[in-house]
Amino acid sequence: MNRLINLSRALPAPESDITVAYTPIRLPMPGRQPLELRLTAPATGGNLPIVILSHGFGPSNYIPSKDGYAPLAQFWAERGVAVIQPTQASSRVGGLDPDLPNGPFFWRERVEEIRVILDQLAEVERQAPSVTGRLDHDRIAVAGHSFGGFTCGLLLGARLQGEDFTDPRIRAGILLAAPGRGGADLTPENAERFPFFDVDFSGINIPTLVVCGAEDDPHFTPRGPEWHADPFHDAPGADALLTINGVGHGLGGIAGWDARETEAEVPDALEATCRLTLAWLRSTFAIEPTAWAQSKTALERNAAAIANITLNRNTI
Repeated sequence: MNRLINLSRALPAPESDITVAYTPIRLPMPGRQPLELRLTAPATGGNLPIVILSHGFGPSNYIPSKDGYAPLAQFWAERGVAVIQPTQASSRVGGLDPDLPNGPFFWRERVEEIRVILDQLAEVERQAPSVTGRLDHDRIAVAGHSFGGFTCGLLLGARLQGEDFTDPRIRAGILLAAPGRGGADLTPENAERFPFFDVDFSGINIPTLVVCGAEDDPHFTPRGPEWHADPFHDAPGADALLTINGVGHGLGGIAGWDARETEAEVPDALEATCRLTLAWLRSTFAIEPTAWAQSKTALERNAAAIANITLNRNTI
């Protein structure tokens, strides 16, 4: 029971169930320290879809790690999804030394870390005994916030200077306040600092939900909040754009409750982000095929002030 939400109650969502969590799960990686993960999953049930949640490069010390993003990860896990959260190479608390080559962003290493998780799902289950045999390795999605969205975009099919990072084991993706087009769309200083943002989203052909904050004013570009919607407009597989009203980059608080990452803590917006992304996942993975359509209808009829959904007609 959350007394802080109001309009978002109109958006349908399953009741929450008890979860189990394992942390730290450690996966070996050649030439460096192990990759540490948190796994949060329903305590019961089988054929659980998997979401690998990639954190951003925010200002906090601990939230950009396996220990952040509890509002989103816990919501999904309480409603039927196994959520895996890596502490990625760019993490301040548990990543690589930022002075190493490729630091502090380690964008290639972050992509490789997601692949390591996919390669070692059996080992993840071995270290999390209560979920052994309960994960559906054929229903895997990636979800990433901010710089995590950049990481996931590459794995979904975005190309950088013609290089293809697609992993066919990933069947769907959610890009949360992810970067838009780079290159000429950035300020000159940011184009020089972030050459790896110059990606081509046209290679994303699998189902993808793009989520933006209506008041997200990016400092990388002279463009406004619509910059974060570029993957929706450019990616053939991006079937919907979810715009959360009244919030910026933190989407109401997905990175953490009472967190530095949350420039505007808006419980109704956070709840809507959680409920609507879950509905999309449940429909995309055929858990409840009508969940997304039902949520869209409920939003339009009873909670239109919270968010807007734009559909890509070419994917319907």
